[in-house]
Amino acid sequence: MLIGQGIDAHRFGAARLLVLAGVPVPHDQGLEAHSDGDVAIHALCDALLGAAGLGDIGRHFPDTDAAYADIDSRILLSRVMASLAERGLAVHNADLTIVAQRPKLAPHIPDMVQVLASDLNCPADRVNVKATTTERMGFTGRGEGIAAFAVVLLQEGAGN
Repeated sequence: MLIGQGIDAHRFGAARLLVLAGVPVPHDQGLEAHSDGDVAIHALCDALLGAAGLGDIGRHFPDTDAAYADIDSRILLSRVMASLAERGLAVHNADLTIVAQRPKLAPHIPDMVQVLASDLNCPADRVNVKATTTERMGFTGRGEGIAAFAVVLLQEGAGN
């Protein structure tokens, strides 16, 4: 078993759809980023890559490469999952926390779990997504952006 953790944060401000864990979330602002700004999937990719000893998302998908401009983060996740499969690694479970003062995320969490479970090729009961606020403290509390944290456990010797 291999464990990895990932963290990501982006500021609000982009005139684009807000997408979190692969799910469109109604909001008046999107997140600024080279890709689609999905902080949850970015943190998850970092956790997966870290568990496998493969560096981080910036190493594999640099924000200086035009090929990744506005890319759907689920595509990045699928490429990370392909790298893991090549190494005989599979996701045992994943736990994510999204930190946002707004918008309210609870209604979207079941969809996020289903999307991530599908993308991670694991049962939905092994994917956990939580949302929290910082009680109006810090950049997330002031509504300036969103942060996400992810922890994953990978199994070695898994065939996909």
